[in-house]
Amino acid sequence: MPVALLALALSAFAIGTTEFVIMGLLPEVAGDLQVTIPSAGWLISGYALGVAIGAPIMALLTAKLPRKRTLILLMIIFIIGNVLCALAYTYNLLMLARVVTALCHGAFFGIGAVVAASLVAPSRQASAVALMFTGLTLANVLGVPLGTWFGQMFGWRATFWGVAIIGILAFIALIVSLPTNKEEKPVHLASEVSALANGKLWLSLLMTVFFAAAMFALFSYIAPLLLQVTGITDRGVSWTLFLIGAGLTVGNILGGKLADWKVSFSLILSFVLIAVFSLLFSWTSHALWLAEITLFLWAMATFATVPGLQINVVRHGKDAPNLVSTLNISAFNVGNALGAWVGGAVIDKGYGLTSVPVAAAALAVVGLVICLITFRKSGGQGETVRA
Repeated sequence: MPVALLALALSAFAIGTTEFVIMGLLPEVAGDLQVTIPSAGWLISGYALGVAIGAPIMALLTAKLPRKRTLILLMIIFIIGNVLCALAYTYNLLMLARVVTALCHGAFFGIGAVVAASLVAPSRQASAVALMFTGLTLANVLGVPLGTWFGQMFGWRATFWGVAIIGILAFIALIVSLPTNKEEKPVHLASEVSALANGKLWLSLLMTVFFAAAMFALFSYIAPLLLQVTGITDRGVSWTLFLIGAGLTVGNILGGKLADWKVSFSLILSFVLIAVFSLLFSWTSHALWLAEITLFLWAMATFATVPGLQINVVRHGKDAPNLVSTLNISAFNVGNALGAWVGGAVIDKGYGLTSVPVAAAALAVVGLVICLITFRKSGGQGETVRA
């Protein structure tokens, strides 16, 4: 295993932690900056917007830079953004700092995935991408709960100082371990943009949108579902989130191996399983152990999709791997917002919390249909990507 993959995973861990840890620190942030909880919640939306908009912009601005230099530059922005978060003394400054931090997110994951694939043989590219994204899943399993606890104990600013320190370690690891690819061809802006004319690429990006929508329609409202339907305690919710994080991690690794074998089969199977387990949870959510088992399997199916989606997008936009890989991260964040909106709309319409998993299953079915159309048009080929 190339050490550089571990450096990329450590970077992903830091970035994932800073994105999601704010959810656990909203009461502390709101109290300190004297804003309401809903206002503090906009810090989450502001970050997601920064990722969705900033990702392709940063990819284009850094198009002519070597990938190693680009990743190092993005990590510097990440460190500066977290330091600004820790120093922010007003709500507006914190929002600005979060947006600055988000600028590096999509481009780092997009370009980092291309670099990860280039570090291994073609037959192991999806597994390499999965290893990098394991850092993101571990951020949910370890980074978010530990960061929340640390912020509750020592103040929310301490968490961002801690993440900045992890960012510095990742920065050093990237400098030391990432190889300098002297054969890397310079990227031309015109060729990057012209690659967007591929219709299969847009179908692949739309597939990512509905994958993320299916995931976050359920995940965004998992806490009230567990509390009000399953009937577990606040502490039980924390343990269930840990269990979900473990499922995401296992699924990510298995999905990488499956996508190495055949991308089309990997994605079709994952979308089917997401729909099945989401629908099943609308029934099993009433029983504790059945709910826990279903959520673990749902989490596995969900993140088993990620490596295949990333590889598939780059395959259809191979003339502009940096840009299209980064656009995939933007598509993920668009789906995140769509899924959360759909779940909230279902609740607002009075259908009840148990209807949320049904809505998530419906979104997964839409993703499955797009998946089938995409691979029917491409003949179902699961070719690998050459970075």
